[in-house]
Amino acid sequence: VQLQASGGGLVQAGGSLRLSCAASGLSSRTYTTGWFRQVPGKEREFVAVFFRSGSSTHFADSVKGRFTLSRDSAKNTVYLQMNSLKPEDTAVYYCAASEQVIYSTRYRESSYGFWGQGTQVTVSS
Repeated sequence: VQLQASGGGLVQAGGSLRLSCAASGLSSRTYTTGWFRQVPGKEREFVAVFFRSGSSTHFADSVKGRFTLSRDSAKNTVYLQMNSLKPEDTAVYYCAASEQVIYSTRYRESSYGFWGQGTQVTVSS
């Protein structure tokens, strides 16, 4: 199983980026996909999750209303659309996947068994 996160880059505050998490060796339909981010010196934090069952999504309060999730099953890819970006969104973004993620533990790194390599997002003020 491999996850490939991509789409990061440098953007001005207020701009947008779309991150992709392409999966191989598993189907995005049968796995729940989460996004996390990490700033140097800080713990990795939960950003969003796309549940496999019912395709429901949930977001951290810090990104709610600005970020959205979507899935292209044909490409086995989950997208994180990030709008109205702020400098505090600057981080390395990771996607993760697991066959079973309980809602109450969706924000925990330990809930996800597979991880991508991370993509850098930098938002300038």
